[in-house]
Amino acid sequence: MKTKRLVLFASGSGSNVENIVQHFNDRPNVTIAGVLTNKRDAKVLDRCNRLNINGLYFNKNAFQKSDCVLNILKSLQPDLIILAGFLWKIPENLIQNYPNKIVNIHPALLPKYGGKGMYGNHVHQAVKDNSELETGITIHYVNKNYDEGAIIHQAKTAIAPSDSVADIANKVHQLEYEFFPKVIEKLLL
Repeated sequence: MKTKRLVLFASGSGSNVENIVQHFNDRPNVTIAGVLTNKRDAKVLDRCNRLNINGLYFNKNAFQKSDCVLNILKSLQPDLIILAGFLWKIPENLIQNYPNKIVNIHPALLPKYGGKGMYGNHVHQAVKDNSELETGITIHYVNKNYDEGAIIHQAKTAIAPSDSVADIANKVHQLEYEFFPKVIEKLLL
């Protein structure tokens, strides 16, 4: 069986990246080809060093105004590109070169609470402010619009009125850790 290759994009601490890496550690038919980040000081790079995975920083110009990141991806030959807490909109050249191969996780039940600026605690605060009784995660393909690609999987969790934004975030993180690696694995089959 051919080894499947994943490239992960992250902008922050990389907890989802580490969870995905650990999930695939004992699966010799899946390789993490690299982790790319748009933040020079992102903690995900520290995790990459600790996990012995190639981590690479790129700037906005390399991502949006040139084929630099596209050329890096072509050299890494990913079967799937995973956005694991990556905050920039994916440029058209990447979407065109990797149709239905770029997968994002969003910390809400889309189509609610999606779009530009809706990430992390911004989403959880909006969910709390609207007195929602549940929230969750949406794993979806990436298209040219924020959070509008075809939905692959959703998972829900109940919210109590007494839950803080941190409580909601924790519940959503648990869903991310449980489901994201499993869904990625299914997509690779």
